[in-house]
Amino acid sequence: MKAYVFPGQGAQFTGMGKDLYEGSAEAKELFEKANDILGFRITDIMFEGTAEELKETRVTQPAVFLHSVIKAKTLGSSFTPDMVAGHSLGEFSALVAAGALTFEDGLKLVSQRALAMQKACEITPSTMAAVLGLEDKIVEDVCASIDGVVVAANYNCPGQLVISGETKAVEAACEAMKAAGAKRALILPVGGAFHSPMMEPAREELAAAIEATTFANPVCPVYQNVPATAVTDAEEIKKNLIIQLTAPVKWTQSVQNMIADGAALFTEVGPGNVLQGLVKKINKEVETAQG
Repeated sequence: MKAYVFPGQGAQFTGMGKDLYEGSAEAKELFEKANDILGFRITDIMFEGTAEELKETRVTQPAVFLHSVIKAKTLGSSFTPDMVAGHSLGEFSALVAAGALTFEDGLKLVSQRALAMQKACEITPSTMAAVLGLEDKIVEDVCASIDGVVVAANYNCPGQLVISGETKAVEAACEAMKAAGAKRALILPVGGAFHSPMMEPAREELAAAIEATTFANPVCPVYQNVPATAVTDAEEIKKNLIIQLTAPVKWTQSVQNMIADGAALFTEVGPGNVLQGLVKKINKEVETAQG
């Protein structure tokens, strides 16, 4: 069975999508439509912008989404997913690719999500950190022992977790992780504490936008970040999408469940190849490919 996976924030690079824009009339039309919807020429930043300009949350999230979704659309009849999943932001790309959301609605939600997250980041100093070489349970226990808000946010693959929360609590957790035997515990260059309770203001704002958007049942199961299992009901998809901002990304569990349900080939659609690497670390037997 064929699984298609869609990357999240951090996969962006200067020049992303330019080949699609220049090589496909359909892609060019969708990129121009995106410029109109967003009210600024995101294509200029994607194709020619600096790494700094691309790193702005209001740019990064729509840029990665557009690259992924437009790439999936240009695959045409060869895009025949048996199941899809996306990492954090990538879940929106997966939902559009699977027909649960229209291109226009998906882009509007991603843009609103980016702006809401940016605002939430400015309320309290917060950050994220990567923890390498510890079991999930130890990471969770260390987080629970720290004063302040710090939680496991991204279960990327066995032995690679990202924690998220108040800056001081994350720093204290990093020291405690090293003491508990972590190979590394390093603060990440991110704007704030994504997938933690610190995102509650953004979740409330995005919830209203999601509730007001029409979702359809997808053409194939979507393995969502929150339950890490196959979801095919439009209403359930909406609920999970609202919870996603303050809940952890269960990527390891999602991939394991997709493999258990028959996925043999994972094709990454969008910028970079980070997810292929994670899939291989979760199960080295499965095949991976670039879309």
